Amino acid sequence: MQLLQLGAANRFFRRRPAASTSCAPAGAFHVSNRERPVKPYDLTVSVTPRYVPEQSDPSQQQYVFAYTVRITNTGSHPAQVISRHWIITDGEERVQEVRGLGVVGQQPLLAPGETFEYTSGCPLPTPIGTMRGTYHCVGENGIPFEVPIAEFLLAMPRTLH
Repeated sequence: MQLLQLGAANRFFRRRPAASTSCAPAGAFHVSNRERPVKPYDLTVSVTPRYVPEQSDPSQQQYVFAYTVRITNTGSHPAQVISRHWIITDGEERVQEVRGLGVVGQQPLLAPGETFEYTSGCPLPTPIGTMRGTYHCVGENGIPFEVPIAEFLLAMPRTLH
């Protein structure tokens, strides 16, 4: 099976070699499989969320959050992100699910040690919420696998006590 790739670069698309450290940026949340032996297909995901005040309007119950995701291939073989599934919960516990192909218009193919980073956004009607999800991937052998994305907090500053 041949791996898929989409064209059309996105302005948020950046490919970089994996960092030499296992430390994440401050405030990042991780799903990590680094404690286990190297598997053929294994991706590590870290997410750094932030509130975007210039796009938010609290008087209209509109709170906008950006989140930067780093996906690193910690496995021993190439793997490709094919689609995503997000579960977004606002402060009133209303749930919205988002499914789609790739991430920011790309279906990144990651060689071992390679990292793909992108930034996206999420509007909420409340000043606090959470996101969690799954990336649906395929290995070079054509076998699909899933990568969980741990729940992370979206919060306007000064809303937590």
